[in-house]
Amino acid sequence: MNPAQQQSASPNYAGLVKFLIGPFLETPGSLRVDCELHPRQSRVWVRLAFEDPDKGRVYGRGGRNIQAIRTTLEAVAQTAGQSLYLDIYDGEAGERGSGPPRGDRDRPDRDRPDRDRPERGVAGTTRRLPTPDASSVAESLS
Repeated sequence: MNPAQQQSASPNYAGLVKFLIGPFLETPGSLRVDCELHPRQSRVWVRLAFEDPDKGRVYGRGGRNIQAIRTTLEAVAQTAGQSLYLDIYDGEAGERGSGPPRGDRDRPDRDRPDRDRPERGVAGTTRRLPTPDASSVAESLS
């Protein structure tokens, strides 16, 4: 397939981004999307910017919304045989913003007990759990 045919077969990433992010914005016209396709490397860079007040709704709690959008865009790119990079820029300054972390890498494991956290007791009272020492652990194992 020649490069002209390959570029025409590429998905409309700008339209897809506007479709996915537009409902989260108070003023959808403030969304700016720039897509850069490198056909030889099969890479797509999608850069977007929007107003600061909309940032919370676009990211969602813990970055869930933007992670779902990123996953959707990456899946579309993968079906087209491309890899996709999504960059989010601050709306006012035009500089790259610090988005939420990807995945669960920076989130603490919620199933692991935390010794510094007090245990909830009856009627909302709290009490500290004693920190076990080596001798009490050895006694409980024998």
